Parts: sequence; structure tokens; C-alpha cells
Amino acid sequence: TANFSEQVVESFPSDIPTGIYYGWACVGNGDVHKMVLSIGWNPFYKNIKKSVETHIIHTFKEDFYGEILSIVITGYIRPEKNFDSLDALISAIQEDIEEAKRQLDLPEHLKLKEDNFFHLPEAKIVNNH
Repeated sequence: TANFSEQVVESFPSDIPTGIYYGWACVGNGDVHKMVLSIGWNPFYKNIKKSVETHIIHTFKEDFYGEILSIVITGYIRPEKNFDSLDALISAIQEDIEEAKRQLDLPEHLKLKEDNFFHLPEAKIVNNH
């Protein structure tokens, strides 16, 4: 899971409804992977600040702190809600992941994986100076 900084969260359009979304994510100039995105307050954890958390559906060999995370949101799964237990939250997250995988395999979403947005020119890669 990758969390966007407070500064990035504050720059999101304020009229985007909180909830769970799906789309594509790319770390640095790497491969593009399916992702689930949570925008909101995470009521189960009683957050006082809005957060944007990206769950990339891929296992990385190492941490990617400090890398640029590029995302394209392609659809909406459900509104944000509270849960009675951690198990219920985990179960909902698993269902969200499965729904994202199904949706992202559809041709209209799959084509966005190849969008030029994800292929930054070398000059724009910040971490490599």
C-alpha cells in the first residue's frame, strides 16, 4: 500500500466523492499494475485527516519509498464505510481487490494500462536527478 503525502491529498479535487476506486498504478518508470484506491477518512481507524491510499495489486521485491507514484483512476467500486471488526474490513478489501481485477480486465479499462501518461520521459524522472 502506498499513501500519498498530505500535500498531494490536498491537491485532489474536493468534489471527488470518498470511497473505493480502481485503476492503474506505476512506480517510477516501472511496469503498470492494477490497483485499488481508497479516498477518505478511514472511519475504522478514526482518521482526522483525509487520506488517499493506493493498494497496488502486485508484490514488489523491495520498498519504493521516495519513488514517483503515477495513477489513473478508471472506476468506482463503493462508498467509504465503517466496519464492526478488522476481519470485516479485511474481507471488504479482498472483495474490492477482486472487483478491481474483474473490471480492469475489461477492454475499455485494459487499454488505459498502455497510456503514454505512464511512460515518463527520462528527463522527468525526479529521483535519478
